[in-house]
Amino acid sequence: MDLSKRKNFYYIFSFAICFIIAGRLVQLQLINPDKFDKDAERNSVKTIVTTPARGLFFDRNGRLLVDNKPSYSVTVTKKEFDTTRMPTICSLLGIDEQYLREELKKIEGTNRFIPTRIMRDVDFRVISFIEENRELLKGIDYSIDPIRLYPTDFRGSHLIGYTKEISQGSLKKQQNDYYKQGDLIGTTGLEAGYENYLRGEKGYEFILQDSKGREVGPLNDGNNDVKAVSGYDLVLSIDAEVQKYAENLLKGRTGGIVAIDPTNGEVICMVSKPDYDLNYFSGKLSPEIWNSLNTDPDKPLFNRATQTRYPPGSTYKMVSAIASLQEGILKPNSTIPCEGSFRFGDKVFKDHGAFGSITIPTSIEHSSNVFYYKLVLKIGLDNWTKYGRMFSFGNKTGIDIPEETKGLLPSTEYYNKVYGPKGWTQGYVVSLGIGQGELGVSPLQMAVYTSILANSGTFFQPHLVRFLKNPNTGELTPVNYKRTELPVNKEYFGLVQKGMYLVVNGNGTARGVRTSEVSISGKTGTAQNPHGRDHSWFIAYAPSDNPKIAVCVMVENAGFGATVAAPIAQRIILKYLFGVNDESDVKEISGHTD
Repeated sequence: MDLSKRKNFYYIFSFAICFIIAGRLVQLQLINPDKFDKDAERNSVKTIVTTPARGLFFDRNGRLLVDNKPSYSVTVTKKEFDTTRMPTICSLLGIDEQYLREELKKIEGTNRFIPTRIMRDVDFRVISFIEENRELLKGIDYSIDPIRLYPTDFRGSHLIGYTKEISQGSLKKQQNDYYKQGDLIGTTGLEAGYENYLRGEKGYEFILQDSKGREVGPLNDGNNDVKAVSGYDLVLSIDAEVQKYAENLLKGRTGGIVAIDPTNGEVICMVSKPDYDLNYFSGKLSPEIWNSLNTDPDKPLFNRATQTRYPPGSTYKMVSAIASLQEGILKPNSTIPCEGSFRFGDKVFKDHGAFGSITIPTSIEHSSNVFYYKLVLKIGLDNWTKYGRMFSFGNKTGIDIPEETKGLLPSTEYYNKVYGPKGWTQGYVVSLGIGQGELGVSPLQMAVYTSILANSGTFFQPHLVRFLKNPNTGELTPVNYKRTELPVNKEYFGLVQKGMYLVVNGNGTARGVRTSEVSISGKTGTAQNPHGRDHSWFIAYAPSDNPKIAVCVMVENAGFGATVAAPIAQRIILKYLFGVNDESDVKEISGHTD
């Protein structure tokens, strides 16, 4: 290349470089200055995130159930943190360096100027040390965050639920950027079900820093700051006194209790035993406690009120009664002979008595098994399944906590899938007539079922929350729930109700819980358990002529429903309707004497 061409090339190249630089200056200063001002500002402004107060819980009578209290959390700002001080901070917090390195690694890819929690609920001595050694511990600070406080004398573990630090998996799955590392999130119970209402809105404080990272003052005199907004409070349907009483009645046993208002679906109490102390989750949850809860053979974290799947025994007989009447298989005055046993093929199904030819109310009163062995075959499996679904079995009820099982409602499709079309016979159906076989339900489903029987055919979606309360204005917003009318003649419910009345007030299986205070209608159930003693069931509602409460009690491995579950249900009914509270009864029924 000759000299003149080389000179021209350098001229063109130099002109191009100058043109690019000039164009960039125009872009920065004239075309889009706001965007780059903000980028520059972000590099010199420290953002302090303020955690909002989580919404409170109140019972149906206005009693405070869940509160907040202030707690200190240690934070690290990665941009400012001097890693040579890692041994000092680890010694102060009682953690190893590997743990701190992992926490710092999680921050990668986020804004390095935003403080991130590395430990919450620390002692005040830690905060004092940080204050006294700020020059030594650059990038280490603390924040004051609200954590849960439970000013109650009952647990309510499974209905209230707990919060935990959000996991890395959940952080990646979130659809917005609300949650950051170290944030608490509702994990079970109402804390999880109403997370979006309870969490509130975060606040942001913007602090100017100089080139050495020292705080100069608030950005724009604090005009850019955003105040935190507290979460909505929850006004529950729970009666705190009834909840406490029911928990004591089940103390020392394993099982579940659910009581519902049959006029609207409000849950009055929900108990699962064994349970756990929510205070474990209030502050810093130790790995030792978490491991012990998860490995405990009694499974205290498992909600037996909503997640069990046990056969309900004779408490399920009213499904067959309603199905037979609505399908025209039986008339209101029809009878079925009950001889004391029933032979189907080469198998004999026994009963606990021979009752002669009896009607539906009498079959319920005496809990005749032969009556329902025969009746379920007349109804047929498809109809039996159809009416079971009407009463919410085989599906979730829709209660406003996430821990709920569908249970198991056997059907033709189910048996074909499990055993093959030719691998099962009608003999499998016979046991379903008395609530045995593969049928599996939860106490919650049974309480909903009892409510439908009590109110003559209306399904109300069960729920624990009545209102959302704005903490600033006090405004109450009612929560809407589903209501469905079952396509069943009201007259047929009357026949079943008569039978349930006679169970307690006639010569029925629960006449031992008859009381002069109120007329109770109910049904006992003793469910066979291949792994030990039978499970004890009792469902009931009261007053019989104007039901205000429907309750289900299930006690695992406790034997006859009339002996254990029925007295517990009776006491809960009396407590709710009249405030009756006999502590000697509690000790006698629960078997707990301390």
